[in-house]
Amino acid sequence: MLDDAPRAKKPRKPRGRKAEAPRPVNALDLILAQLDDAKAEQIVSIPLDDRRAVADAVVVASGRSNRHVGAIADQLVMKLKEKGYRDLRIEGMPQCDWVLVDAGDVVVHIFRPEVRSFYNLEKLLSASAPDDRAVM
Repeated sequence: MLDDAPRAKKPRKPRGRKAEAPRPVNALDLILAQLDDAKAEQIVSIPLDDRRAVADAVVVASGRSNRHVGAIADQLVMKLKEKGYRDLRIEGMPQCDWVLVDAGDVVVHIFRPEVRSFYNLEKLLSASAPDDRAVM
């Protein structure tokens, strides 16, 4: 006889709008914002054309000293990991003259000013740079 009794309904959970999932942040925008926050100097973003399959873009920035270069790189890596980027490759951290952070689609070079002027990567990677090869 107990089976015929109406069952009490469980109270329903209130249904509101679901929180929207955060949009994935573009790696280049995230990197440029973080470099600016870390007080990196002379930040240059160089988009790579389709014939170079290494990355979509290269970012070159400077720090004032070895310690500043290392701090910029550490903060950048922490921010990228916080936003879900994994498999980051970092080179040059012990000396911090030139630190490379490979985030997959974007490769970041952080230099001391003297080292940056010596290697001059902007000229090497820029599509608009003149061809300086000697013709014999």
